[in-house]
Amino acid sequence: MSAGDYPAMDNGKNHEEDGSGSVAGACTSPEIVNNSNATGNCCAIPKLASQCENGEASEVNYGGLIRSNSRPSTGGSGAGDDVNLLSPNNSRSSMSQTQSPTHLSPARQRAAEVLCTPEELDEVGAFFDEHSAAIERWFRERAPSDVICKLQSITGIGGADQLSKSPRSPHRASVTSDLFQQWLASSPVKKCRSPTARSSISNRSHLADLDEGELFMELIRDVANELDIDVLCHKILVNVSLLTHADRGSLFLVKGPPTGKYLVAKLFDVTQNTPLDEAVRRAKQDELIIPFGVGIAGTVAQTNETINIKEAYQDPRFNSEVDQKTGYKTNIILSMPICNYEGQVIGVAQIINKTNGSPEFTERDTEIFRRYLTFCGIGIQNAQLFEMSVLEYRRNQILLNLARNIFAEQNNLECLVTKIMTEARELLKCERCAVFLLDLDCGEAQNHLERMLDRPEKGHQTLSRRTSHNVDVEEVVKQQQKSSSARFTMIFELGSNSPSAANISRPSVNDLNSSTLAQIAEYVASTGETLNIHDVNEWLKDKPIYHPQQQQQQQQPHTHPSQHHAEGQGSSGGTGATDDLSAKNLLCMPIVNGQQAVIGVAQLINKENDLQFTSCDISIFEAFAIFCGLGIHNTQMYESACKLMAKQKVALECLSYHATAPPDQTLKLVNDAIASAEEYKLYSFKFIDFDLDDDDTCRAAVRMFLQCNLVQQFHIPYDVLCRWILSVRKNYRPVKYHNWRHALNVAQTMFAMMKTGKMERFMTDLEILGLLVACLCHDLDHRGTNNAFQSKTDSPLAILYTTSTMEHHHFDQCVMILNSEGNNIFQALSPEDFRTVMKVVESAILSTDLAMYFKKRSQFLELIEGGEFDWQGEEKKEVLCGMMMTACDVSAIAKPWEVQHRVAKLVADEFFDQGDLEKLQLNTQPMAMMDRERKDELPKMQVGFIDVICLPLYKVLSDAFPWIRPLYDGTMDNRQHWQDLAEKVEMGLTWIDHDTIDKPVEEFACEIVDHLIILDRDKK
Repeated sequence: MSAGDYPAMDNGKNHEEDGSGSVAGACTSPEIVNNSNATGNCCAIPKLASQCENGEASEVNYGGLIRSNSRPSTGGSGAGDDVNLLSPNNSRSSMSQTQSPTHLSPARQRAAEVLCTPEELDEVGAFFDEHSAAIERWFRERAPSDVICKLQSITGIGGADQLSKSPRSPHRASVTSDLFQQWLASSPVKKCRSPTARSSISNRSHLADLDEGELFMELIRDVANELDIDVLCHKILVNVSLLTHADRGSLFLVKGPPTGKYLVAKLFDVTQNTPLDEAVRRAKQDELIIPFGVGIAGTVAQTNETINIKEAYQDPRFNSEVDQKTGYKTNIILSMPICNYEGQVIGVAQIINKTNGSPEFTERDTEIFRRYLTFCGIGIQNAQLFEMSVLEYRRNQILLNLARNIFAEQNNLECLVTKIMTEARELLKCERCAVFLLDLDCGEAQNHLERMLDRPEKGHQTLSRRTSHNVDVEEVVKQQQKSSSARFTMIFELGSNSPSAANISRPSVNDLNSSTLAQIAEYVASTGETLNIHDVNEWLKDKPIYHPQQQQQQQQPHTHPSQHHAEGQGSSGGTGATDDLSAKNLLCMPIVNGQQAVIGVAQLINKENDLQFTSCDISIFEAFAIFCGLGIHNTQMYESACKLMAKQKVALECLSYHATAPPDQTLKLVNDAIASAEEYKLYSFKFIDFDLDDDDTCRAAVRMFLQCNLVQQFHIPYDVLCRWILSVRKNYRPVKYHNWRHALNVAQTMFAMMKTGKMERFMTDLEILGLLVACLCHDLDHRGTNNAFQSKTDSPLAILYTTSTMEHHHFDQCVMILNSEGNNIFQALSPEDFRTVMKVVESAILSTDLAMYFKKRSQFLELIEGGEFDWQGEEKKEVLCGMMMTACDVSAIAKPWEVQHRVAKLVADEFFDQGDLEKLQLNTQPMAMMDRERKDELPKMQVGFIDVICLPLYKVLSDAFPWIRPLYDGTMDNRQHWQDLAEKVEMGLTWIDHDTIDKPVEEFACEIVDHLIILDRDKK
């Protein structure tokens, strides 16, 4: 095939690359293609056979022959015209040369099957028999895997290697997960080829036997699937030299942002015999950067046009410095752009001088060069994309490692920052890395001062009793801003001479003022900007920031630099003036926390090999800064949490001290004589505490523990019991109802239920102990408001406990007292008994929440209605104890009437106080039982309370346990009293108008009647 017969390829736009890297039909002879319009089904076979014998055809496409001969002889551009892949008139490509008939459209596949008659198959078979070598070559080098698999299923041949032993990749090259991991694991030195690359042409001697078309396609296949950018560029230059007989070549890749693009010499002056390692090493050692529009390559990149120079030294764009260094003379140059699929320049290839002595690169050389670079552009872009994906993968792995470090170093800020700086320096390839941390407390103080400026009436205040002059807050803020550089309280610096440990310093004001890097960091901290400074000295000239070196040199012109170092850095070893002198380029970025507040500044100093920090470096460094901010913020939060825990511990110690009963009170109670249970009437459901003073209430509580034999049973020290009871009393607030006396009444009712009501037969001694403790502690630290009020006001208790707010707080207070020194009445219990009794106490206290009562009541009713007599199961016992706690908590409703109406008045007054708070604080209308304006409805509300809660509970308890029926009977009696009062209220006999009730309600009613009689008598 002559040079003139070489088919035009139209910049590769009319061709389609198959999965193996070959171009569909690119080596099919024009004679074969032109026969596609002839009559007869197999007329192309003789010519194809002769060309195979002569070595002119490199491929046999059986599927393509069926397609080309299946069309009618129209001579036009029908549906099958795209078979002529090399024709310049083609606008698209069709089936790949390795594509089997199974990949045809359904219509074409049916046509192929119909046209392959027995006679046609016989003729094709005869051709195969005659040219078996060509067919074998096609199966080895071009047969798709699906064709091989189909033949295996038909013939029963096992193993794909029996049909095709080609070392090439499958027809669809893909980067699998395993290959990708192999690629990542390989080092840059050892990794000379991509995981899916075709075997390199190691022995190029056979290339001389190939014609131009075969050589061209072989060299295309050599680079088609190469994903290593270094290997790819080396192959391109070597192969181009082969195709054009060039002496050497160079390849430049486009770098930089859209507004500042430049060329970087990927490989320079590569000959056909230059080894890859040497070419890469030389390019990295002498990295050549060419701006767009400068020199020959820069002009090609800017104009996207080919430049063919016949006399290099006559062209003003030619730079002869390279020739002078190497001693090589450049005569002719052919420089051409490499474009991607969008037509954008991504590189420039340049070849120099001819090896065959030709004085110029011909048009044929230019055309071959252009065609080959068309495919190379696709390969380079694919390799760059793959390189970017590998780099992104490695970046993600580093960021994941940073995340792990953040969680692993929660309690050590120094180790955390050192790890982050080490990773950043290694990835971004810089000499030094520094992190400046701000004094957040100082920042908060400054914000506080600035807020004071908004309140002019408080702008002038006397700060000291010794001074009477006023202080101007604005001046204070100005002074604070002037000394803002001192806000950096810690500096971490990692240099090339300290690979594993960072230099950590706490700089003084002088240290910071003597450091240019610290001044730049302060500038970034105040502005929030990200700085990419290519020349630190030039940048400082344009920025109005304090330059310590210049001022020091002006003030002390004869001072040696070492003295500056001593003055600026001191003994801290931090960033000083001398260190700043070596800073050439700089990347500086603010570090923010979760609230986007600046907490520090990170710096990268001096990119390796005197390069500049790129936009890619900025994006990576931004991720590092984010992780650094999160890590520092988390560490600071951890330190704050530790401090808060320490403060809490101190507060609990103080609270325990003040919550514990004084020693003199404890000693007095220990020495007091304890009256009998009968004297205190503890066995009666009609117990009245009104006649008992505060000391008597404590002695009555002690008697209940003694009477139940709990002190002896559980080895409770008597002084500990007395101290604990006094401490519990001390921790009740003096509210109107939910106070210590209410707790005593609840405990007494539980004692009466155990003894008089004979409920102790269903309980163990440990459970009795837990229930008595729960009764005494069930309203500890009650504030006179209910759970709903805590939620409405978003109180700290509501935030701490989302459900049963006050009940959880009561239990926690109980635990706090037990943990106080000298108050643990459970100290002699075994661990198992301790867990059991604490579980009883917790469950019992939480059961006093009426919301819990309504949840458990239905379950309790089911057990009672089912005739349950065995209450020893854990679940059933918990339900029973919960019902008993509620019965004791509301037992005031079953007390004698003279007690009940006084207690009801106390409850109402406490509720009315909460209603007043809701009106005042929440500006809402309280519910009826808490509205002071509806106090006359109290009798009616009491009747409702009895009917809804008390009577159903006492009725089911008395039915199941007849010995506690007095609670039910007392409640029924009081209901009748409240019902009578409700009727009198409706008649206008309002008794609740009085602020307090010192006398029985009946007396008030009589007084009202007597007053009405007197008024009526006066009228008469």
